Amino acid sequence: MGGKNKQRTKGNVRPSSSGRAAEVLTREGGVIPGFVGFDTTVTSELSYVPAVHGAEEIDNLVDADFRLVLRKLSKRDVVTRLKAVQDFGSMCQERDAEEVKGVLPYWPRIYCKISVDHDRRIREATQQAFEQLVLKVRRSLAPFLKSLMGHWILSQCDTYTPAASAACQAFQAAFSPAKQPEALSFCKDEILNVLQDILLKETADTLSDPQSVTQEEREAKYVRMLTSSLLGVKRLLSLLLQDDRAALEQRLAQLVTSAKFWKYSKHKTPQVRGAFFEMVCALCEFTPGLVQAEAARLCPTVLLSIDDTDPVVLPPVWEAVLHVVATIPDCWTHVNAKKGFLPKLWALLKEGGKGMAKALHPNLMPLLSKLPQEVTDPTLDFYTTFFASFIQGLSSERAAMSPSESAVIVTSVVECLRYCILCNTEEEEDQKKLHTMLISQQLLPLLETALGNPLLQNGPLFLLVTEMLVHWEKKAGLHSEDETNDSKGVFQSLLADFWEGLGLLFVRYVDNEEADPQALEGIATLLQVMRSPERVKGKHVQKKKSVRISFKAEDSEKTGVEGDGVEKPVQMVSELVNEKAFGSPQTQHFEDVVCQLAQLCLVHVNEKKSERHLVFLSLLLRSFHTPRVFSTLVELDEKIMKDGEQQGELNMRNPAIQFLLEQVVVWLAEKGRTDTEHLVEMVFSSLYCCSWQETTRILNHIATMDLQWGIILQIIQRACADPETLKSCGDWLKGSVLGNQLLGLTEELCKVGRGSPASTSSTSTHSWTLISLVLSQHHNNEPLIGEVYMEKILEKLHATLSETKSLSDAGNMEPLISFICDVASTFFSSVQDCLLLLSAEELLLTVFELTAQDQTHSHLSDSLLKKLRKVCVAGVRSLVQHSEYEFKEGGFLHSAAIWVTNQLLTASLDIKSLQVLVLAVQSLVETIISVCNQESPLLVQFFSQLMPSQPEWTRIRQALPPQWVKSPLLSSRHRGVYEKSSMDIWKFRMSARLPAHLCACALLGSVARHVVFKPRDQKEAECPSHLQNLKYTVSELLYALQWCKEVEYSPAVVSAYYSLLTDLGLSGLHSQVPVIDLLKMLYSRSVEDGGLWSLTLENYIHSNDLAVAHGAAMRRLYGSADSLFPVSQSKLSTLQVLCPTMTKEDRETLVALATAGIVNWQENDDVYGCLAVLLCCLKANTQVEEEIVHAILATVMEWRNSKEDWFLFGSDLSKATSEQLNLTVEMIRFLSWLVTHHPTVLGGNQWDFLLCSMLAWLEAASENVSSLWNPWVQLFVCENATLIVKLNQFFTSPSPEVLEKLPSELAAEWTDFFLEGIYNLLLPLPISITDAFTEPDDPVFPLAVLQSVGVALTYVPVQQLKQNSLPPRFIVDQNTNLPEPLQTLLNTFCPLLLFKARPLQITIYHLLEKVMPQLPECDGEGDNNKSDDDRDEPCLSPPASLMSILSTCEELCDSILAGVQVGEFAVVQPLSVEYSCILGYLLAWKLLLTFFKSSPSHLRAHYAQYLKRSCSLNKLLLHLFKLMPESPIYLDQGTESKETKTFFTESLPLSVDKSQSVEWELPHLACSVYYSTVQDLPAMVRLWWNSQEKRVSAAVEKFTIKYVSPVLSSQEISSVHSSTQMFDSMTVKARSAAREVIATYSVDDIFIELVIQLPQNYPLGSITVESGRRVGVAVQQWRNWMLQLSTYLTHQNGSIMEGLALWKNNVDKRFEGIEDCMICFSVIHGSNYSLPKKGCRTCKKKFHSACLYKWFTSSNKSTCPLCRETFF
Repeated sequence: MGGKNKQRTKGNVRPSSSGRAAEVLTREGGVIPGFVGFDTTVTSELSYVPAVHGAEEIDNLVDADFRLVLRKLSKRDVVTRLKAVQDFGSMCQERDAEEVKGVLPYWPRIYCKISVDHDRRIREATQQAFEQLVLKVRRSLAPFLKSLMGHWILSQCDTYTPAASAACQAFQAAFSPAKQPEALSFCKDEILNVLQDILLKETADTLSDPQSVTQEEREAKYVRMLTSSLLGVKRLLSLLLQDDRAALEQRLAQLVTSAKFWKYSKHKTPQVRGAFFEMVCALCEFTPGLVQAEAARLCPTVLLSIDDTDPVVLPPVWEAVLHVVATIPDCWTHVNAKKGFLPKLWALLKEGGKGMAKALHPNLMPLLSKLPQEVTDPTLDFYTTFFASFIQGLSSERAAMSPSESAVIVTSVVECLRYCILCNTEEEEDQKKLHTMLISQQLLPLLETALGNPLLQNGPLFLLVTEMLVHWEKKAGLHSEDETNDSKGVFQSLLADFWEGLGLLFVRYVDNEEADPQALEGIATLLQVMRSPERVKGKHVQKKKSVRISFKAEDSEKTGVEGDGVEKPVQMVSELVNEKAFGSPQTQHFEDVVCQLAQLCLVHVNEKKSERHLVFLSLLLRSFHTPRVFSTLVELDEKIMKDGEQQGELNMRNPAIQFLLEQVVVWLAEKGRTDTEHLVEMVFSSLYCCSWQETTRILNHIATMDLQWGIILQIIQRACADPETLKSCGDWLKGSVLGNQLLGLTEELCKVGRGSPASTSSTSTHSWTLISLVLSQHHNNEPLIGEVYMEKILEKLHATLSETKSLSDAGNMEPLISFICDVASTFFSSVQDCLLLLSAEELLLTVFELTAQDQTHSHLSDSLLKKLRKVCVAGVRSLVQHSEYEFKEGGFLHSAAIWVTNQLLTASLDIKSLQVLVLAVQSLVETIISVCNQESPLLVQFFSQLMPSQPEWTRIRQALPPQWVKSPLLSSRHRGVYEKSSMDIWKFRMSARLPAHLCACALLGSVARHVVFKPRDQKEAECPSHLQNLKYTVSELLYALQWCKEVEYSPAVVSAYYSLLTDLGLSGLHSQVPVIDLLKMLYSRSVEDGGLWSLTLENYIHSNDLAVAHGAAMRRLYGSADSLFPVSQSKLSTLQVLCPTMTKEDRETLVALATAGIVNWQENDDVYGCLAVLLCCLKANTQVEEEIVHAILATVMEWRNSKEDWFLFGSDLSKATSEQLNLTVEMIRFLSWLVTHHPTVLGGNQWDFLLCSMLAWLEAASENVSSLWNPWVQLFVCENATLIVKLNQFFTSPSPEVLEKLPSELAAEWTDFFLEGIYNLLLPLPISITDAFTEPDDPVFPLAVLQSVGVALTYVPVQQLKQNSLPPRFIVDQNTNLPEPLQTLLNTFCPLLLFKARPLQITIYHLLEKVMPQLPECDGEGDNNKSDDDRDEPCLSPPASLMSILSTCEELCDSILAGVQVGEFAVVQPLSVEYSCILGYLLAWKLLLTFFKSSPSHLRAHYAQYLKRSCSLNKLLLHLFKLMPESPIYLDQGTESKETKTFFTESLPLSVDKSQSVEWELPHLACSVYYSTVQDLPAMVRLWWNSQEKRVSAAVEKFTIKYVSPVLSSQEISSVHSSTQMFDSMTVKARSAAREVIATYSVDDIFIELVIQLPQNYPLGSITVESGRRVGVAVQQWRNWMLQLSTYLTHQNGSIMEGLALWKNNVDKRFEGIEDCMICFSVIHGSNYSLPKKGCRTCKKKFHSACLYKWFTSSNKSTCPLCRETFF
């Protein structure tokens, strides 16, 4: 085939050699051989190969893209073929017509193949593509039609509907309806060839290739093709013209005469059978002659197949049956009807059509009309059997379950019965017998069955019977005298028989004490349908469903008749009269039956007290409220009455009233009657026959009979049921009788509701519903009852609600309140001008108060509260809608405002109560705004009334807890004093109740926001000014916000309050007030009161950046700097705020004034104020001349001599006042400023004064630890600690210029004397503080002191720590090698790592970190003191104090993180107890890792072994992977940084005093500890990782590869680069890009090169050692050394350089002559770095002790590994 092994050129489209051979044959012979070509049969499976004359030339006419697609169509893969078909369709649509026409020669064969593909998607896509082809080529398709049309018709009959639809669409696109017959006529022979071949010749195996297609698919395709072919014949016949059909008859005869064709009627597949019968129908319709010829075969085939009940087959079978009996007159000669056809029909009917009644039964009447006499003889027996079978089918399983099936059968029965009677209207004896049989044996039993069967009652049976009766009446001449009918007598006798039978049937059921209620209901339903068929018929028509065959009355799935007939209100008499014209039976028999039944019922009711007969009588009267019926009932009653009482004239005239008063009312009044609805219905049935006046009198009489309220409720509901009844009962409803009755009921209800929980009884429920109905029901905007009674009822209800408000437990009142809510809501929303009544306003106020109280106080349920809120909104809306409403004293708004203000100022509210109150007032304001607008005077007056007076504001402001002062005091933002400072004040914890000031601010702010809110971008000039006192509210709100900020939003109630303000949108309310106005207000308050007002002013200035925007306005506030002197406490606070924003000149003025005050201190009372002002200016970077500094310093030193008590040296600080402490603090601040800014001013004496004062103050602090509850003492200690820090910073790195100007001996004195003095006092201070204040959550705990002292302690020199003078502290049985001071230090400070105070924990960490590197040297050579016997590797514990605290932390962390999976991120609340535990744990590990890193290699192995045994590291790693975030990305990285910063790339600043990003401190610390662990203990981490389960190890590896390995690998490589370690005879180089380290070892003539490759998941994965070059080394030795290096790097806990050093040492030892250990084949042990020492006495070989121990324990023997002698 053209050379199989040759490389095929890409794009080569030349035909292969067989194609060229075909071309040669063509050229030479002139004809194409028979074995190549286009075969249009479906059996062709050849590929696309053009093989016609000039094949290559024609092939080249086809576009290359089309060629590719056409080739793909012959591929086996379904998806490829589908895509190819879709592409072909798209190309046909997009390409030019000429290009598409080039494909046409090849399309027919391809189409014939793929249009019958196994895959239905391909078949559908093929037809869609064909449509595009047709639309493009149009007439050019004509030459190819004959080869296409057969399969095109097949496709139009495809069993897959979308494919068939697409084929039909393509056909219609190709030919207009007029042209279609012509096109089919042109191709009819070819079409028939294709169809006949499939039907007569093909099999499943010839249609598909058995080798490539499964048996199942082959069968499916064959069945599909058979079905399509049969339907194709039908389609062809239906589309052809009559002449063409005649021409085809001969060809069709070949098909019809074939035995194979007739076998399809019994085919196992239903689709084939169905298609066969459809084709038979078409043959009967279009080629009757052909059918006549084949009648002998056709008739039995069709008529004997009626028992084929397959859903696909049955409809066409019955269509074929009707065609056959209509087309072939002698069809019954070919079939034995009695033995073959009818038995099958009876069986089918008895089973109700086997679930196919919808398809089967509509065909029965047409069939009946075509049955000849010989089939139906004897007629009576035939019809008896026919209808008996028919009706029996109704009780079949499917008919009993399906209303639609049942309805179809019923409809068909009645139609056939009517037809049967119409066909037999002669007065012959036979026909009379037939009539009698039909009525007595069929129709009446059917109706009797229906009486007890709801399915039949709700179906169309009763309606159909009624229509039939009306039809008979017309035939009997009862409807029109003009109608002439010969058979009038027949129909009259029919009617008489029917009514007689029906009457007897009814009486049999009714005249029975134990009558079946369902049967009675069925009788009532039947009579009701007969009375008003049109209404029921309308219902049926409305519910009619769309089905294939439509009838007069369709099935109804829902219970239609009974529901409409029984429950709907009865129509008026006039309507009933109209209905008769539509076709209600008019025969006298009808009303006779009704009267007879009514009398029977009355007898049973009166004599037997039968409730079921009473209900039946009510149902009868609902439809038959005629004078005759009532007369019958009254006459019967009179016969029964023996005393013959004289009736009133009115009653005698109107039998309905007589019946009502004598019977119905008596029944209503009976005690113990529960169900009265039917009696009420009977009342109204009687009232239909009464006038309006009679109606009013009768109903008044009933209302005063003391009946149950439920009955009155039912009567009123029934009266309102339709407009006519309401009109007739209107006088009664609005009358005084009913009104007084209802008023009495209301009073009774309120008493019961207040008295006991019995209000929930059913009687009261009816009563509430009744009152609600009469008040809520409105018609034409008029109340249902008289207005005067409505008002009285409402007044009573309001009085009741007012009483319930004061009750503590409203639980029992809830139903009553709920009821009053409903009433009030209706009243407010529907009755106009209702709220102009004073009682209505009071009612509304009560409702408002209930909505504004928390549920814990009001005990109301959520649903009831929601209802009350709706009532309140409706009431307020109704109130303010009236223009004449004013804000007056005693009115609703005035009273509501007073009540709300009282709640705010006197009731201590919790956060929930405040929220409820705010929301209630907010809802009130929003409602007013929605009706009026924001400028409404009502709102302004309401807001003014809510606002407390200035004295009240001052009182509630002063009542705010004073703890706010602590935070700004200690952060130097505020200089304050407090008169009566005691521990109790600072220990005070706020309750869950909010101070009144906060409540008032929240509420007024919320109201103001709604009243004045305008968008931020509006100019100030446009800002609403209608709320005059808004700035007071806003300033107080800012004060409240500042208070929350200063108490640091704790406790939780303050935090919740702040969240509430934020949610209400109040944090931006200040933007609604002009800036200048608010600034002046805050400034004046600050100058007057100082304190928190000053901080509020400062916050306002900074948050709005007013120093820049409104600098001039701020200067105008104070005019000149002189105005702030002399300095009072409030002015000082204000000045401290304004100082940073003042001009340089103003600050210099202040400095001059302050300096003058200080220097002339003897004449000045307020030295403190002057010093404070000076420091404020200095802090604002005001330039001061050295002479002034000298003068001030000299003055301070003068005070040292003359006013020593000002310095508080050696004083009892608990007795010092805040003023004294403030003065000392200012002096300390001044000295700190000197050290920082003017150290050169200080001479020797000044330095001595400064340093000695500092030490004296520190000593005073140490002696007064118990007084640290006082914030001013805390401030004193903090400022002194800050001075110590400044001094440390100054002496640590002084600049050379400054150093020259300092006294010469100063530095030495600082180092030798002062440092020791400072830290001897400072070091014990944290211990003293935590001993004195054991509870870190206590409000008086001096956290700020710990923070300041902690910062100072971080500067302690290591030497000072090693030689500390702490009180000795030792622990019994503590194993230690440390000197006493160090051990004391550890024992003292390690436990504090767990203390719940972050600054202390960080301080202790920094202290211990300084000494950790000093500790390993105390352990010397480690574990050598133990005997070197057969035991495990030596281990040594790190410092015991640290390990002790670590084990404690470990247990705590276990319990904290127990519920978190590895890989999940545990979010820890910052600064909580859990936070402190985890922080202490991680810090302890950080210290341990520092200790480990500082240890020499041999000790590190011992420590590592200890950690391994204790499993501490394993637990740490599990904890770390719960604490490290999934994405440890650094948050504060700028956009300019190219590399992503993570917690692994950035170091963690563990500063004592900074905790801004405290929420990310733990995750960052966890990452830092993990990094240190994998860096310093890689082998142990690797061991742990390998031992974890798959889920954990995968999570660890993924995280490490992503974030840790790149950083660690890079550091390892760079450490090799930058290493200063030099080796004899070994050089080390690194390649950072390849993560490789190359070590070259050379000694004498030996040369070794080893390549160390770091894995991607370093350090989890093992480091690989690969061989480079080697010279002069044996292979075995080379392998041993590579293995050793690999072992060292894998198992040693250190860096690569340390591993290489160990390996080199090992090789050196080998060259020195020390033999390898024969167990591990290494000189130096891989983990503990020992040499082989333990020798065998027999073979003299030496082994490592650890190797031997493992050997013995693993082998369970104690023999030498080499000589196998006992080892001892």
